[in-house]
Parts: sequence; C-alpha cells; structure tokens
Amino acid sequence: VQLVESGGGLVQPGGSLRLSCAGYGFVYSPYCMTWFRQAPGREREGVATIDIADSTNYADSVKGRFTVSQDNAKNTLYLQMNSLKPEDTAMYYCARSNLWPSCRQGWRTTTQFYYWGQGTQVTVSS
Repeated sequence: VQLVESGGGLVQPGGSLRLSCAGYGFVYSPYCMTWFRQAPGREREGVATIDIADSTNYADSVKGRFTVSQDNAKNTLYLQMNSLKPEDTAMYYCARSNLWPSCRQGWRTTTQFYYWGQGTQVTVSS
C-alpha cells in the first residue's frame, strides 16, 4: 500500500502547477482523499478533499484557485493549483482515510488519515 506524489516545483506568483498522487495496493473501500500542506514552522493543514462519491471541500484560503479531482481508472488524485501565491509555498502531501463517511466532516484532521505519501515541495517565488 503506497501513495506517491509528484508535480511539485518552483513557480512564479500567479502561476500554476498540477500535483498528482498515485495510489498502489489499495483494495476497494469507501474513502476520503485529502491534500495537506505544511510550511516550515507551521502545522500541517488540510487544503482540499474528495471522497468516493466525488464530494469535494476546500480550505477558505484556496477556494476558487485550487481544484481537486480523481481518476479512479488510474487510481490517481490530482490538485490543480492556479493563481499561486508565495503563501502557498509548502510541502504538499496526499493522504487517504478509510473512515468514511466520518472523514467527510473530519477531512482536515490529520488523525483521520492513516496512509500518507512522502510529499512534494511547492515553492512560489519570483
């Protein structure tokens, strides 16, 4: 069982990036998938989530700029990030919870999520 993120990098303010998270070895079960991020010296925070029913939710700081989606045929989660700001700079992690449907309300709570990727760095700077 493994989650592998990719797609991070250095981008100028106002630019875009698309992160991917490929899942391996998971058996079919109800789930929530969440993108978290953690900047140096700050707590890990939930950014966007999607569940088995394609229900989504976003942190206020990214609403209208980020879009979470999934391709079930490829077992892959995505985060399209537009209009990036320097404050979006962080390590981004994808995580999976099988505690559905409770994870729909607790999607920003790290303890709901057992499976984590290794992270991909996003740096927004001119």
